Amino acid sequence: MASFPEAPCGESLGNTILTLVNIVGTRGVPLPRTRDLEPRRLGVDAFRRRSYTGPTRQRLTAPGFFPLPKPRILIALLCAFSALAGPAHALASERMYMGAAEDEGRNADPAVAMAKMQLAKAAGFDTIRITAVWEPGQSAVPAGQLQALQAIAAAGDFLGIRVVATVMNFGSRTTPLTATSRTQFARFAADMVKRVPGIREYIVGNEPNLNRYWLPQFGPNGEDAAATAYVQLLARTYDAMKTVDKGVFIIGGSVSPRGIDRPDTGRDTHSPTAFITDMGTAYRALKRTRPIMDGFSFHPYGENSSTPPTFEHATGTSLGLADYDKLVGLLGSAFDGTAQIGSALPIVYDEYGVDSQIPDGKRRFYSGKEPATTKPASEGVQAAYYREALEMAACQPTVRGFLIFHVTDETDYNRWQSGVYYADGTPKSSRAFVKQTMAEIRSGAVDCGGPPPPGPKEGWAVATAAEIAAAEKGSALVGGWVLVDASG
Repeated sequence: MASFPEAPCGESLGNTILTLVNIVGTRGVPLPRTRDLEPRRLGVDAFRRRSYTGPTRQRLTAPGFFPLPKPRILIALLCAFSALAGPAHALASERMYMGAAEDEGRNADPAVAMAKMQLAKAAGFDTIRITAVWEPGQSAVPAGQLQALQAIAAAGDFLGIRVVATVMNFGSRTTPLTATSRTQFARFAADMVKRVPGIREYIVGNEPNLNRYWLPQFGPNGEDAAATAYVQLLARTYDAMKTVDKGVFIIGGSVSPRGIDRPDTGRDTHSPTAFITDMGTAYRALKRTRPIMDGFSFHPYGENSSTPPTFEHATGTSLGLADYDKLVGLLGSAFDGTAQIGSALPIVYDEYGVDSQIPDGKRRFYSGKEPATTKPASEGVQAAYYREALEMAACQPTVRGFLIFHVTDETDYNRWQSGVYYADGTPKSSRAFVKQTMAEIRSGAVDCGGPPPPGPKEGWAVATAAEIAAAEKGSALVGGWVLVDASG
């Protein structure tokens, strides 16, 4: 037994102390039982704080296994957020799309595109993000790339998989910095909207806060040159794409989770905190009366693959999945009060990856050397982190989509082994649990763990005689908690 006299829900009625005697999770869905993924300790979401981690993962005890004590005075109460008293916990968004960022299906051969998309479908993914690469001088999508884009769009349409495309320059050497190059880039993106009508959602650019994809990052006086130039490109591209089709959904940002915010270091980068702030400053300087994006893309990778998605950056300028409130606050400070939506802007996590360790029997399909900084996790931990990350994202109110980085592993150990399939196309053990989690989110079965609603007894109501009888038999009581007075 455990007593919670100080919990907000645990209100004292006279001299009565509410004592917890039986708890059954609202879902009772177990995580994979692997050596490294043992059942979790009980988590009680009764306290008055925002929670994005969802409910307890496992049923503590089968009904009837944990017998009720038999005190002289028995007062059974049910928390009013249970289904018997009406909904109170917020449910995860079943509208959030879920899938992976994967270019393997971007192939001019329709059969190859279909085969790769079928792997995604078998994993339960409803969305695939691909890339379309612009090069200087291009104002239209070249024929070879166009065929590949059309093939994967057709496969997605046939299988019922949404295709999202990131339109980007490949590497910082091709950064579109001039008015001419920005116009070419915008026309390239608009041409794609026109000639690949099956793709309805686009991301403009990729990690412009990193020197790998965008240079220069800083101006001669240390100012943020990258954010200013990127906002100019985003505005030009937004207008060109919307001219072709006002209905396409255009996403800006695509921001990396970390950066150092100092010039002349040899790795000039901006943190998301600085970059989003500077995007707002650059947008306001345009004195624009139209938005530049319909959504915001962010890549919430952990510091390494052993960092859990629940890790919160209490200090500093980095952001992760657990820093949702900070991200929303930054968008609000940057854009609220302008023609560009800020704090209510839909968020797409279009890259999140956890590298898994490769078993001996599969290593022949890989080559190269794993960087020491990667710290790959076991497949059980990968499953747990993906499950937690998906549930967290689904419980964050403005999140529109969540994409794992890759359906299938890359073969180079220096790259990403974060897919739910090995490089040979066979599924990892994590695939089933990722698929199960997504199905639960879509069905509305994931409870976000909000506090009970206010009321005269702070969300508690006296149980009926039938409910007390059911409790004595060990019933789960439809998602409620049974508490008794064990005094006397």
